[in-house]
Amino acid sequence: MTHSSHSQKLEAIRYSRGQLSLIDQLKLPHVTEFFDVRNSSEGAQAISSMKVRGAPAIAVTAVLSLAVEIPELVSKNTTMSSFVNAIETRLDMLAASRPTAVNLFQALGQIRIILSKEVTQLPESRESISTLASKITMFAEGMLEKDLADNRAIGAHGADLFKSAAQRSLKILTHCNTGSLATVGYGTALGVIRALHDRGQLAHAYATETRPYNQGARLTAFELVFERIPATLITDSMVSFLMAKEKINAVVVGADRVVANGDTANKVGTYQLAIAAKHHGVPFYVAAPLTSIDTTLPTGDAIHIEERPSQELTHIFGQRIAAEGIGVWNPSFDVTPAKLISGIITEHGVITHDTSTGLMNVKRFIEEAGKK
Repeated sequence: MTHSSHSQKLEAIRYSRGQLSLIDQLKLPHVTEFFDVRNSSEGAQAISSMKVRGAPAIAVTAVLSLAVEIPELVSKNTTMSSFVNAIETRLDMLAASRPTAVNLFQALGQIRIILSKEVTQLPESRESISTLASKITMFAEGMLEKDLADNRAIGAHGADLFKSAAQRSLKILTHCNTGSLATVGYGTALGVIRALHDRGQLAHAYATETRPYNQGARLTAFELVFERIPATLITDSMVSFLMAKEKINAVVVGADRVVANGDTANKVGTYQLAIAAKHHGVPFYVAAPLTSIDTTLPTGDAIHIEERPSQELTHIFGQRIAAEGIGVWNPSFDVTPAKLISGIITEHGVITHDTSTGLMNVKRFIEEAGKK
C-alpha cells in the first residue's frame, strides 16, 4: 500500500496490536511506501536490509515484530518450555540483524529478563503461556511510547543548551538521519533541531549527504523539507570548508553506541566532523537516549564496527559508479573519542566533562538518572 508523503506527521513505524507496518526507507525520497511486518523473521530482514534503520527504530521494530508474531506462537506451543524456546530462537535471530547499535541488544535483553523471571514464577499451563505472552507484548508496546517521550525530552534538553540571548539565530550542522525515520517519532539530533525551530531560534540547518548510503540526502533532507525547516544539503567532504566560511553554532549528531568513557560510535563520517569542529571551535554534541549507552564497554576500541557490502560504495540504485575490480573497505560506523565531544544530550539532561578530571563520567550520570 502506498501513502502520500504529506500526511499530518511523518512516521516510520505504524503499529496497532497485531499489526506492524514500516516505511521502506530504501525507496525514499522517491516513493513513500509502507510494508507489513508479520513476524520476527520479516523484522530481522527489514533491519539487516536497512529498510528500517536508526538505533531506536531498529530496537522498536525488533520487539514489535516479535509482538505481532506472539499470538501465532501461543497457539503453536502447548508447553511453557517450547514457547520460551520459540521466543529465544527469535531473539537470537533479531540480535544477529545489526551488530553495532546497542539499543537492539538492550531491548532484547529486557525480554530475556522477563522470560527468566516469569518462567520461574508461573505454573505450567496454557494460561501461564498467555500471561507471559501478554507481558512481552506490553513491554514492546511500552517501548513505542517511551521512545517518543524520550525523543521530545532530548530535543528540549538540547535546545536548552542554547538559551543565551546571543543564541537566537542558530546554524546547526547534522550528519546521517536521526529524525522521525530513525526513531518512533520526533528524533534525537534532528529532534534538537526541531525543538530549536519550534522555539524560533533556528536560522538554518545543514545536513551532510552521508555517503555511502546517503541517509542525509535521501532521509534527513526529506524530513527537513517535509517539516519546512530552512536547510541546505552538503556533501560530507564540504564540512570543513563550510565551517571556515559560515558561523556554525554547533554540530549535533546521533549515536548507535556510547561507552563508559563517552567514546561514541555513529554513522561513518562522524569522527571527521568532530575533528573539523574542534579545529574551528564549534561545539560538538551527541544526542542519544540512555538505551544507546553501553557502560559494559570501557572505551570505543571495544565497539564492534559493522562492515557493509561493497556494493553500497560501488553502486548507486543498482548502477555501478566505481571501476570494476577495485578493492572496497566499507565500515558503517566510526568512533568519535569523548575528548572531541562537548556533551551527550540524553532524555535526563546533558552528560558533560568533569571539570576536575576532564573526563566524562557516563556511569555516574546513569546512576543518578536512575534515582530520579
